[in-house]
Amino acid sequence: MSNNSNKRAPTTATQRLKQDYLRIKKDPVPYICAEPLPSNILEWHYVVRGPELTPYEGGYYHGKLIFPREFPFKPPSIYMITPNGRFKCNTRLCLSITDFHPDTWNPAWSVSTILTGLLSFMVEKGPTLGSIETSEFTKRQLAAQSLAFNLKDKVFCELFPEVVEEMKQKHPTAPGRQNHFGISGNSHIPVVHFGASHFGREIVTVHSPPTSTFPFSFLSPSAEDETKSGHVPLSPAHPAGLQQPHRNHGLLGGALANLFVIVGFAAFAYTVKYVLRSIAQE
Repeated sequence: MSNNSNKRAPTTATQRLKQDYLRIKKDPVPYICAEPLPSNILEWHYVVRGPELTPYEGGYYHGKLIFPREFPFKPPSIYMITPNGRFKCNTRLCLSITDFHPDTWNPAWSVSTILTGLLSFMVEKGPTLGSIETSEFTKRQLAAQSLAFNLKDKVFCELFPEVVEEMKQKHPTAPGRQNHFGISGNSHIPVVHFGASHFGREIVTVHSPPTSTFPFSFLSPSAEDETKSGHVPLSPAHPAGLQQPHRNHGLLGGALANLFVIVGFAAFAYTVKYVLRSIAQE
């Protein structure tokens, strides 16, 4: 029985991954494209295009998914290959959608689900095993250097010739048109929240925009307590990159208020001094 099960597992995985491939070609994941190796359908490579209003804007990030023979009943491993300032390179990433947490894995999750969760966790700042902390300046430098780095990768160039051409031309995305990453002029970044720790169980909640064809919302069993305790996710309409102008306006307003207070005290002190001098003269 065990031997027969092992023989059937690759067939099940192959059939499921073929279905996922057709699905991802029909409904591309925003900012991401993916291709399996022609020689091994259990190894997929993906490219993340850095979303606008993030430190990754303009970058192209190559990585891979390694699926087990038991997929979809067991989760894959996720690796990032291109230096990015968010994750270690060529290191298994600890997310709730990876083989670090088989207890939270849902067989209904597809390759599209996995890549959507990866993108959303990438643009956030939550720590996890395999993540690193760098400045926004460093991330932007690595984004600019990612093109030259990827063009030296033979597998990247063979699997993504259209992306290579796009990188060389550096043409901006035309409004209303999709490029190889399934991005149109009005695309939004799906937002996923991971209640992550270095060694504990992670929480994953995916909030897709209204236009997304993949409405996901999934929590690990320990997520309900955090949700009930008032965990409020970042709204897709207010990404982190858009919060800086508001902080700048607040600082400017505070400086002006302080200036008015100082001027008011000076005027009050001058008035008191004038009154006292007048009384002394009398």
